[in-house]
Amino acid sequence: MNKEEIVLNVEKALDEIRPFLNSDGGDITLVEIVDDKHVKVRLEGACTSCSLSISTMKAGVETTIKKYVPQIETVENIA
Repeated sequence: MNKEEIVLNVEKALDEIRPFLNSDGGDITLVEIVDDKHVKVRLEGACTSCSLSISTMKAGVETTIKKYVPQIETVENIA
């Protein structure tokens, strides 16, 4: 999978999870993909102060991204 395909598939994953975040007043943006293995995102809106944001990152965002791009090793929220 080349860089373009990785970005496209990560965006597809974010599009899948975005409606759930939007329903709670939040959103997510892709910041950067490092070495085709590490994804940096930014939780926005209500997600920035939500006590469940760590769970959201692991259970929702990271799992969904890895479903679309299995080679991704880490997903990190950049404040």
